[in-house]
Amino acid sequence: MVAAYFLLPLDRLGPHRPTLSWLLFGGALTLIALLLLRQVVRVLLSVPGVRPGMVIPPLMCLSILVFATTYLALAQSPGELDGLATRLDALYFTLVTLATIGYGDITPRGQTARLVAVLQIVYTFVFLTAAATSLTRYLRETLRHREHPRRPE
Repeated sequence: MVAAYFLLPLDRLGPHRPTLSWLLFGGALTLIALLLLRQVVRVLLSVPGVRPGMVIPPLMCLSILVFATTYLALAQSPGELDGLATRLDALYFTLVTLATIGYGDITPRGQTARLVAVLQIVYTFVFLTAAATSLTRYLRETLRHREHPRRPE
């Protein structure tokens, strides 16, 4: 996924194609959110054969790359993001925002960039936190069953 992020022709997104850019951004995040929620529900319901460890981490990474791509596209508009010029900058800013560190070297100045930053924070708080919590729960339950397997009666 990271290789695709660095290799795909993402320069065609942004102010040159705003409708397509917003549709891809919204569609990708909606699809990822639905897939994450599906995994969360399956873990909470203890569905047999569920494997959130194979699904949740790649979806979390994909959501980070979607936000990085969005910031990269926004940076093409003058005045939106100060200090963001490359794909690595966009990925860095996404991770800094995700971690709530905020070094201040890249700053969302425009209203659209600020809106996307707010959306990222809310998305992280709701979907990525729920997914990480369910994955942790699943792993804890799996380890507990391995340590104390039920004996046949």
